[in-house]
Amino acid sequence: MIRLHQSRILALFRAFDCFVILFMLWGVLNVVGVPLDNGYTFLGVLSIILFGFFAESNEVYYLWRGLSTPKLASRLLAAWAATALVTFTVALLVGLVKSVDHSAVLTWIAVTPVAMVFLHWARREFLSLYRGQRTQPRRVAVAGANRLGSRLVESMEGIPWMGYQVTGYYDDRAPAKDMARRLEGEEINVCGGFDQLFEDARDGKIDIIFVTLPMKAEDRIREMVDRLADTTASVYLIPDVFSFNLVHSRLTGIQGIPALSIYDTPLVDHGWSKRLEDVLLSLAILTLIAIPMLIIAAGVKLSSPGPVFFKQTRYGMRGEKIKVWKFRSMSVCEDGPDVPQAQKEDPRITPFGGFLRRTSLDELPQFFNVLGGTMSIVGPRPHAVAHNEFYRGQIQGYMLRHKVKPGITGLAQINGFRGETDTMDLMTGRIDYDLEYIRNWSLWLDLKIVWFTIFRGFVGQQAY
Repeated sequence: MIRLHQSRILALFRAFDCFVILFMLWGVLNVVGVPLDNGYTFLGVLSIILFGFFAESNEVYYLWRGLSTPKLASRLLAAWAATALVTFTVALLVGLVKSVDHSAVLTWIAVTPVAMVFLHWARREFLSLYRGQRTQPRRVAVAGANRLGSRLVESMEGIPWMGYQVTGYYDDRAPAKDMARRLEGEEINVCGGFDQLFEDARDGKIDIIFVTLPMKAEDRIREMVDRLADTTASVYLIPDVFSFNLVHSRLTGIQGIPALSIYDTPLVDHGWSKRLEDVLLSLAILTLIAIPMLIIAAGVKLSSPGPVFFKQTRYGMRGEKIKVWKFRSMSVCEDGPDVPQAQKEDPRITPFGGFLRRTSLDELPQFFNVLGGTMSIVGPRPHAVAHNEFYRGQIQGYMLRHKVKPGITGLAQINGFRGETDTMDLMTGRIDYDLEYIRNWSLWLDLKIVWFTIFRGFVGQQAY
């Protein structure tokens, strides 16, 4: 069984942050002269419970060695912002807002995250100073002068509080153009080959060894590990998983057996929050666009014969077929194995339909898809089944875009990849943005995409 490494310091700060929340509430109330009654106690206890949940969701207390202090601060602030929002909502529902001092509560909400960020920064500064004062720093060697090893060394340089001192690389392979094999240059300090590594480790010149050889060098890695058993150095194996096109990769374990996901969905742990976002936003947006949608429906009906709505089969999450709603913009309703993309001056597009397509108003009925759960507000745009079947054989990783629900708007659309993709380069660019969205998904990213869609996602030169 492989045990998960836990940080006792982070566990202590998990409890300490809860104490800070209550302490800051008590302190603010004392400053403004307000007694700590049951109402404020309820707010404090509720915020502790909620902050523990949101901090865990934002991975605040994960052992992210090398995570910069600004990024840690952003995770803390995001967790506290969600805590404050939900706490205020609950207080409003139970009628507690009327019985508390608003200025005191707002001051508490403002100063608490400042105190938490300051304490976490002070923790890192103290550890950096303490470990830097060691008479003998932890001397680190990297077995493998390749891109992965270089990336590891760069990461270590950003975490001075760990007390690492990189002595250099060890590699007996000849330099090659393939960066996965061997790098060369003034910044690559190669101390010798692997025999030299064993000798230095036996002589006590190295405390920690990170092995960054490619996975295909399994026999060499096994031999190296066996020989290093005759030393007192700690040995870490860094698997070269970055040679894969990772899509929301996560490290997990099954009864002590480590497992690394190569292709996964961000909705495994956060599907509920994504769904809550979709329901709340779609209800709010449908309330605002109800009358415009009625006007558009009348325009479609009066401008050309045929139904108001057009439902086309698309691939949804996990490649399941769904029916996507749109206002009809063509004189035909094509939905089969051979559906040509809309082109400039396409004779199938009606005059009123052309206006709807250029402004994306034809896609407004897809908010009903969102409410029904087959689509999301933000995600990769769904393609016709015929287009899916063609491009999945042309673009590596094309079907990975179905790891999340298709969306009304997406990262590709706000970056100019909207409308017709008549060349392979355009489609490849769209897929690259779709996969980037899945890798980096967060609620904050969704909100940014919605915001930018308002200004640059509705129209485009390729939209017709």
